[in-house]
Amino acid sequence: MFALITAAIAPGMALLSYFYLRNHYSSNTVSLVFRTFLIGVLLVFPVMVLQYAFTTEGYFTHPFTRAFFLYGFVEEFFKWFLLWVFVYQHATFARRYDGIVYGASLSLGFATLENVFYLIANGLETAFGRALLPVSSHALYGVIMGYYLGRAKVEEDKRVKHLTFSLSLPIILHGVYDFILLFFGMYFLVALIPFMFFLWWVALKKVKRANQLDV
Repeated sequence: MFALITAAIAPGMALLSYFYLRNHYSSNTVSLVFRTFLIGVLLVFPVMVLQYAFTTEGYFTHPFTRAFFLYGFVEEFFKWFLLWVFVYQHATFARRYDGIVYGASLSLGFATLENVFYLIANGLETAFGRALLPVSSHALYGVIMGYYLGRAKVEEDKRVKHLTFSLSLPIILHGVYDFILLFFGMYFLVALIPFMFFLWWVALKKVKRANQLDV
């Protein structure tokens, strides 16, 4: 069990460290990043209950609505809302790159607990694939969400535009990811691998752009 829990947690910790260590932060920021991670962990429970309720009642059975609403909208909306309530208003959220760190932190908290449950149910042999695909994708949605939240925080004249992008783009990207899984079935890797390269390319461009704008 210890090996399984370690394998489930390690990818999230590694990705969070990667985005966090790209910039220098004070001890005050460390505590907020950790708190944001825990908020993401706790978010798993209400989201699972809501998704289970919709599934049990027979809603969103079509692959498109299942991917884009049941998974994409429900998960990314609640992440966005909690970031806006608990982090966006905080004084230490002062740069565009801060949004990336907090967005990745909350998303990875969510992905980490989700990964623990998945590995318990399906075994340690699934850990590598989970690290490369679902855990990484959650981190990248968080990076993109946080990038636009950071811009909304700093660029007051474009706040509405960036807030809109911070919610809509992660929902769309998450929906595309799950639609590929549902639509392609056992051949999902044919479409998912190129999509993951695209997702990493977009997210790393946002990281680079945030650092440029913060100079």
